[in-house]
Parts: sequence; C-alpha cells; structure tokens
Amino acid sequence: MLFVLTPGVDWAYAIAAGLRYRSVVPAVAGMLAGHALATIVVAAGVGALVTGVPLALTTLTVVGAAYLIWLGVTTLRHPSEVHAAGETAGTSPVRQAGKGFGVSGLNPKVFLLFLALLPQFVRPAAAWPVPAQLLVLGGIHVANCAVVYILVAATAKRLLHARPSAARIVSRVSGVIMMLLGVWLLVEQFLR
Repeated sequence: MLFVLTPGVDWAYAIAAGLRYRSVVPAVAGMLAGHALATIVVAAGVGALVTGVPLALTTLTVVGAAYLIWLGVTTLRHPSEVHAAGETAGTSPVRQAGKGFGVSGLNPKVFLLFLALLPQFVRPAAAWPVPAQLLVLGGIHVANCAVVYILVAATAKRLLHARPSAARIVSRVSGVIMMLLGVWLLVEQFLR
C-alpha cells in the first residue's frame, strides 16, 4: 500500500483523467492492466530474465522514459481542463485505457519494484507454488491500486472542478512530473 500511496506518474495520470474525462474508470483500468502485466511477467520469471539481460532492460527503460516525456509534453501543451457534467473530452475510453496502460505497463520501475518487493513475501516451502504466490500478491497490489487511483482521480475531479485555474496548474505540474521522471529514467540509465 505504501508503494501505491507514493505519488508518481500513475497519480499524475489519474489526476489528469479526473480533470479531463467524464469517467475515470477507463484510464484507471488501463493503469491496472499495466500493473497486472507486471505481476504476470514477474510471476512467470520473465522479470528476472529481463533484469539479467542489460539490453532488454535498457530498451524497456528508454521506451518507458520516452513515453513519459511524450505524455508530459502533451500534458503541458494541452493541460487538462474541467469539463461540465455530461461533457466528455472527446477521447475514447479505449484510448484513455491505452494511455493508462502505457503509463504503468511501460514503467520499468514497476517491474523492478515488483522484483524487489514481491519475492520478500514468498515462501518457497509453502503449499502454493511460487508463481501462484506472486500472482496473489500482485493481485492484492492491483486491488490497492484500484482503490487509490480511483480516489485520487475522483478527488481531483471533485476538488478542482470548481477551480479551473487550479486545475490547469495541477495539470501542468503533473506534466512536468511525468517529463522529469522520464528524463530521470534516461539519465539514470546512461550514468550506470
């Protein structure tokens, strides 16, 4: 839960979705799908393989960082605006979910955190196989994400709806955060 409560790119996208879309469910569903993918990859053992192959991890990091920078630039160029009740921002739910999936699914830090955190709670001698334990732990994480991200998005929608100028500021700050995290991922990758 502490991992989910830490603001980051997912929070920035949840806030933007709360401001921009009539329903936050597609955007949050996309983010949850990204976390579910990370769970499956780690449970299948692919996560350890990816971290063991430097080129694969570098590629994932660069693609994820570029995506975050692109999202940040897009958010800065077109900050979220509060829409009247019943009005939609013109982005299809599928596209909202796709963006959410990209935010979480292309974030190499999610995979690395899963590789660092989840195995600590696995018991090799338990009756369940290790991959099943990892899937259950990842499922708990995804459920925590669902609650937190929906609350973040709904709170942003509720608190900022009556304050359009504050909504634009929060949107721009979210864009800057996404860009800075993307740049940080690139710098960190190439300083190794």
